[in-house]
Amino acid sequence: EATLDLAERRRIRSAIRELQRQELERDEETLASKRFRPERSSQRQDDKENWPQSQHLEEEQQVALAALSEQLEAITSVEELTKLLRAAGEYEERKLIRAAIRKLRAEEIEAATLAGNVQSSR
Repeated sequence: EATLDLAERRRIRSAIRELQRQELERDEETLASKRFRPERSSQRQDDKENWPQSQHLEEEQQVALAALSEQLEAITSVEELTKLLRAAGEYEERKLIRAAIRKLRAEEIEAATLAGNVQSSR
């Protein structure tokens, strides 16, 4: 109201419209996030009902991972481990295999370093 310059008034009006648009977008995002909350609570209810079954499956998975860990200890080839990694389906299995590969490579590097030190000392 205080300015007489029409260009300045246009800029002020467009800034006000932009602020209103941003406020509407925030309100829409808030509403969208509130709409999906009931689904999550029903999922939690399903989890409670299936808890004994899921606990049993988790225990089976732990046993399988322990067996896989023992199997990985016996493998001394990075190529074999890489093949297993490509064939593995579960995240936890891949995680164990990658750790075994890192361990094998570290051992190879250490052995090469020791061999280099022995060579240089001769």
